[in-house]
Amino acid sequence: MPRPRNKEDLLTAAKENYSKLMDFIASMSEGEMTTPFDFSADASKKEAHWSRDKNVRDVLIHLYEWQKLLLKFVENNADKTDAKTAIAFLPSEYSWKTYGAMNVMFWNRNQTTPLEDAKKNLEKTHAELLALIEKYSNEELFTKKHFAWTGGTELGSYFVSTTSSHYDWALKKLKAHRKNCAK
Repeated sequence: MPRPRNKEDLLTAAKENYSKLMDFIASMSEGEMTTPFDFSADASKKEAHWSRDKNVRDVLIHLYEWQKLLLKFVENNADKTDAKTAIAFLPSEYSWKTYGAMNVMFWNRNQTTPLEDAKKNLEKTHAELLALIEKYSNEELFTKKHFAWTGGTELGSYFVSTTSSHYDWALKKLKAHRKNCAK
């Protein structure tokens, strides 16, 4: 599915990719669920997340934490009309150059979170994001610079990145894990 460029496609992609992800998790065997992730034998998997996440819970927590960032970003800025007073998407101690460290912080912070709680947390933020998307018009979501606080990025792009695209990323990772388990 191409990257959503309007509200209808955004909602459809978010719902469909979430369902695909949750259906895939439901289809995982006990062995796939309990075997720690290990992508070290695949030289093409160089990005930090391939070694960071060790299980399904870690992947779900990653999605949940990024969705919380977006929910807070919109909450903090929805009434702002001036970019100078906007509160950044990332916490102040991180930047787009250091967000990898933020992902590790999320990982560390959630190591005692049970898998079932991770699923419930993600289900909650997913529903909150869908409801939030519904509040905005297509123009508000997909017009560059419509909101001063989104900078040059469309608000819809934030939603795409934290829902459908992120769900797709997670599904690819879980499929790669299944493939490793089958070896």
